[in-house]
Amino acid sequence: MTQASQTRAFVFPGQGSQAVGMGQALAETFGVAREVYEEVDDALSQPLWRLMREGPLETLTLTENAQPALMAVSMAVVRVLEREGGIRLADTARFVAGHSLGEYSALAAAGTFSLADTARLLKARGQAMQRAVPVGQGAMAALLGLDVDAAQAIAAEVAGDRVCTAANDNAPGQVVVSGHTEAVKLAVEVAADRGAKRAVMLPVSAPFHCALMAPAAEAMREALADVSMAAPSPALVANVLASTVTDPEEIRTRLIEQVTGAVRWRESVLFMKDNGVETLVELGAGKVLSGLAKRIDRGLSGVAIETPVQVEAFLKDLQAPAREV
Repeated sequence: MTQASQTRAFVFPGQGSQAVGMGQALAETFGVAREVYEEVDDALSQPLWRLMREGPLETLTLTENAQPALMAVSMAVVRVLEREGGIRLADTARFVAGHSLGEYSALAAAGTFSLADTARLLKARGQAMQRAVPVGQGAMAALLGLDVDAAQAIAAEVAGDRVCTAANDNAPGQVVVSGHTEAVKLAVEVAADRGAKRAVMLPVSAPFHCALMAPAAEAMREALADVSMAAPSPALVANVLASTVTDPEEIRTRLIEQVTGAVRWRESVLFMKDNGVETLVELGAGKVLSGLAKRIDRGLSGVAIETPVQVEAFLKDLQAPAREV
């Protein structure tokens, strides 16, 4: 394994990065990308690839569509890198990690799940999360300029007998709270008085990563029960632990916990940096996670790979002389 591969982690985006046309340039250039989209369509018995190309965005953004679609783009990038660059993920990065649904993409990339099983799991996950809470009863809000402890203190203060908790610790000063709509709205009001630079309700269809998602967690327990799993290579940095996990049975447990648990992204990235990672390489749609790298730690850099040009640049970088360790 080269020195460079020890300082690199592959990361996979979560919901919110979807856009009509995502992954299309990749499919127009590389047959293996089209094969990924077609395999996902077959697994779901659904023309998801057409929806990704043509929209409408409102339908693509539905949780049950966005989750497998984003995974499909990430896996198309992975397969292109493997086919065109002849690389193995385990030889090219120290860790994999993903934000929320991106954790499933990371596990598919690292060989834990098959592509078809990952698509079906994410379709089930999206449907279960949407069903868990009646529309209008749950919400999420971004509290910008507050750290996770301050955000959690506000959430606990406003909750009362309702649910309100820190759901995503994305970066310093970027925390998302989730729970009952009334409590989340109150958290936004209180945050503005507690020094938040900005506090805004998010345009999401359900309150993800909080106790209100308990029915969805049970649905995923059933969905994951009989799915074949292998140890990931490289190791997964899990959302709920902010540390590595490789045992398939523990991964199954952590994925169930992840539905109601917080996404500890900031801590996960710092864990990777503390273990030698210098560059986060984001595989898939958008550049949210690569963009957060320097905000989390100035010593980190971020690279996004979605287009053929970005693929070519990354493969060229890999071919640069590297020291063996």
